[in-house]
Amino acid sequence: MATTSHDDDREQRIINQIIVDTYNGSEERMGWYCYLEDNLNMPFVAIWDGANVEVVAMSSDEECEEEMRVDVRYSEGYSPDTFSVSLSEIDPVGSDDMTSEAIADWQYWVERGYDFSDDGEDEFF
Repeated sequence: MATTSHDDDREQRIINQIIVDTYNGSEERMGWYCYLEDNLNMPFVAIWDGANVEVVAMSSDEECEEEMRVDVRYSEGYSPDTFSVSLSEIDPVGSDDMTSEAIADWQYWVERGYDFSDDGEDEFF
């Protein structure tokens, strides 16, 4: 069930730029992965789980099979730790407009209940 209101401009961008010419969930996933990889200007600072982290890269393709994930660097103590987190849980801080819009696009997709399933139930209008 959708937890956010329909946004026609965002829907059109998703349809016409991100998942254009995709025919199944795997192709939609790759469309999203490429869009985010091209539009997230990393590194950037974000809040994740109440802590400041540095988003340093898209997670591996394998880690993004079910959802889009990013690698973050978290510094606590003397040695920073880098690990993968869900992009839907990231709140960018001071990122550029392109990065913020790409994250908002992904979060919209998730909040509307869309996924990479091949069952044909996702509706985009």
